[in-house]
Amino acid sequence: MNMKKFIINSCINYLRKYKYYTDTEIKEIEYGLLGIYLTFSKIIVISIVALVLGIFKEMLIFMVFFNILRTTGFGLHATKSWICLISSTFIFIWIPFMCINLNINIYLKVVICILGIILMYKNAPADTYKRPIVNKKRRMIYKTISTIMTVIFSFIAILINNEFMSNCLIFSIILENCLISPYIYKLFKLPYNNYITYLKKHPDLAK
Repeated sequence: MNMKKFIINSCINYLRKYKYYTDTEIKEIEYGLLGIYLTFSKIIVISIVALVLGIFKEMLIFMVFFNILRTTGFGLHATKSWICLISSTFIFIWIPFMCINLNINIYLKVVICILGIILMYKNAPADTYKRPIVNKKRRMIYKTISTIMTVIFSFIAILINNEFMSNCLIFSIILENCLISPYIYKLFKLPYNNYITYLKKHPDLAK
């Protein structure tokens, strides 16, 4: 058993000591734990690169904003760990550079935010074929939280005077919406709305 599986299984076994979880709930917990594990394993490499380039603080701020939306919006995951590492390093280094140097017109910010809110409500949460989110109530909770957070991010991004912080919020909305879009799933030839396929195989779980 590799380190990733050992840590995730240990966490799940610990949680099971205090509460009963259905198989569906366990899969969702595994999805969340996997995201946390991958985030912390990648952050070491990304942090080293950011420190070398002198943008560690900016990288960290953007990463926090993005992961707030990612936590309930979910979205596309790379099929290989090395692809995930390379793409994450590129994203979390390149976007902070953009946030530092770009000056986005206020009207463009408004347009991006409005579209971001609409698309977040339409597409979140976006699951994967390995971690389908089948519970209807949970999906609605995730959708609601994701949409509300996008609204909050939008208002702050438009009203705040700090251009870097504003850009971080804007790019967080853009990136998360890209990762939950059905078109990005299609681009990488991955199935979308995986919970529908799962419920067809397990109709007793539909609620």
